[in-house]
Amino acid sequence: MLNWEERRLMVKVSKLYYFEGLTQAEIAKKQGVSRPVISKLLNAAKKEGIVEIYIKDETVHTVELEEKLRKKYDLKEVLVVSTSGFTQEMAKRQLGKTASSYISKNLSNVKSLGISWGSTLLSLVDEYPFERRENIHIIPIIGGMGNSHVYLHSNQLAYNLAQKMNATCSYLYAPAMVENDDLKERLVNTKDVSLVLEEGKNVDMALVGIGNPFKESTLEKMEYLNDSDLVSLHKAGAVGNIGSCFFNEVGEEIDHPLNDRFIGLNIEEIKQIPEVIGIVEGSHKLESIEGALLGGCLNVLITDDRTAQALL
Repeated sequence: MLNWEERRLMVKVSKLYYFEGLTQAEIAKKQGVSRPVISKLLNAAKKEGIVEIYIKDETVHTVELEEKLRKKYDLKEVLVVSTSGFTQEMAKRQLGKTASSYISKNLSNVKSLGISWGSTLLSLVDEYPFERRENIHIIPIIGGMGNSHVYLHSNQLAYNLAQKMNATCSYLYAPAMVENDDLKERLVNTKDVSLVLEEGKNVDMALVGIGNPFKESTLEKMEYLNDSDLVSLHKAGAVGNIGSCFFNEVGEEIDHPLNDRFIGLNIEEIKQIPEVIGIVEGSHKLESIEGALLGGCLNVLITDDRTAQALL
């Protein structure tokens, strides 16, 4: 039990340190004691409840979510964006800003950058600052040809990001999904397509979205999926897709004819990339994100706070 004099000294030292901004050395000189004595007094003040430290900022909530998610799924990094009161479009834009800032700061050892497709990656590219990154080459990791929603295709995103970075890019001259296995076999064995697919497998970093084939799916928007496809995917245990490759609840590629017809990197090839950054928004994708995380498909997750909370 502290006596009055000890408590008084702790309060005095704490006031000088926290409110008046004196250093521990300055307080020690003032009190005629050594600096370690002041350090012990400040620690004791916290233990006794004389001093309570808390961070008064809305981002403290997101920082806590980030750390919990990072530990739970053994990730390199997690960024959680507060999107309270935002429309879906505003939330995607905010996610794009956060992702572009993170990527821009982490490109020092990156020579080749892979990119998938989708509306979240479109937001990232739109928000990316103009830079000089002449040493970087950008590669689409999924087929990107077609007449519908061209602005979401990987070739278009690769080109636009290359413009922002003042970098170079490749083009994957093939659709994301073809009608049958034979056509896929012929396309992936052509020189131009096989070369870009090989480049994609060897990128230093990849930017991917995660889709839920059953809710607000980019693949369905682009008319790659019909109602019977969705029924059969559900029966086969699909919970999500990265690019056009469908995976189950533990992030493993499912055995399904559609997985034999897409052109791009499959789940196992994506897992081999040194850094895979997943940029994904919306709690309707919860099961899809969880499957990708459990399967080790991502090293970095950038998402919104509601989705992060639901994942925990």
